[in-house]
Amino acid sequence: MPLVLIATDADAVYAEVDAALADETTTVARVRAGTEVGPAVATGTPDLVVLDLQIGNMGGIATCLYLRQEAEEQRLPAVKVLMLLDREADVFLARRSGADGWLVKPLDAFALRAAATAILAATPATA
Repeated sequence: MPLVLIATDADAVYAEVDAALADETTTVARVRAGTEVGPAVATGTPDLVVLDLQIGNMGGIATCLYLRQEAEEQRLPAVKVLMLLDREADVFLARRSGADGWLVKPLDAFALRAAATAILAATPATA
């Protein structure tokens, strides 16, 4: 059963992701801060991490960079990352942070499910 970890402090974003991705074969778990993502990945490696760009004191870009650096140093397992962006101009940052994919808000449930499915079907995340 795939596990999706969503990192957002916005209840509406969580509700959209949960509605689009959770089903009888997929579980969606949530953390509310970027600083909680590393420990969540360490304790129960998710198949996909969905990062909201704007999360508390450690945003999506910093969290993605952290995940990539920690995986490179083999302190965390490599995970696939889908970034939820605020505007098209943020795509540059998502690419530079090493995200496997991204969507610009407002979210569309079909596009979100398609992006998650494509990322999950791709080759494993690399450190």
